[in-house]
Amino acid sequence: MSGKTALVTGGSRGIGRGIALAMAARGYDLAISHWKDADNAHLTAREIENQLNRQCVVFEGNLEEEEEPLKLAKEAIRTLGHIDVLVNNAGVTIFQNAANMELEKINRLLHLDLRAPLLLMQAVSKHMIEQGVRGSILNITSTRGERAYPGDAVYGGVKAALTRVTASIALDLAPYGIRVNCIAPGAIQTNDNRSDYYRKFGQRIPLERPGTPEDIGKAAVWLTSEEASYITGTTIRVDGGLILPGMPETEEGIGWS
Repeated sequence: MSGKTALVTGGSRGIGRGIALAMAARGYDLAISHWKDADNAHLTAREIENQLNRQCVVFEGNLEEEEEPLKLAKEAIRTLGHIDVLVNNAGVTIFQNAANMELEKINRLLHLDLRAPLLLMQAVSKHMIEQGVRGSILNITSTRGERAYPGDAVYGGVKAALTRVTASIALDLAPYGIRVNCIAPGAIQTNDNRSDYYRKFGQRIPLERPGTPEDIGKAAVWLTSEEASYITGTTIRVDGGLILPGMPETEEGIGWS
């Protein structure tokens, strides 16, 4: 493979799929990862190859496991030849009162949503430095890392930590011309089975609709491009204004309208 390349974790569906498709449309060859979602991953890869005329290789692995992030980075580099863009999107969302949350769930959030992105940034940035790639790293966080809600102490705390990690790594990698940023999505409709919920909820968001994976994909393409070459260490909210008025992320309660 030649030209621009990107590794997108959790690229089989939802936000990751939206980012992968947007990157391919911009001319990137892709590596996407998934865990136990092979059918959707290969559907995404076929769409990229058949409709967007870009290469897309699929890797399966559980990034909760300590050795998997490095393994994925090595395999993606070997297959693509180099990596220009890393998008840390894979993650799990678990909402539960922290006082009652099982250790297994706490560890899952810590390992998949924080440790895995950190290990991937470490491995891919070493590759970029060695190869002289002035690349871009993008972490997908959440507006819950900025605004607290009941039941999201661990999930929101982990996303806040990833935002803070991003800022320091941006300083570490700036001398090499490698930029590191975050996108913090708000309410993104990734499940068509909940379209009625998102329609009602979207009416109370300031821009009067829920977000889509395509919205995140467009932001990701821009933030990792040369058009954003003077931006590093920052977080861009893509939430339609969701958290501006401090509205609740529930169907009940007072919303924007």
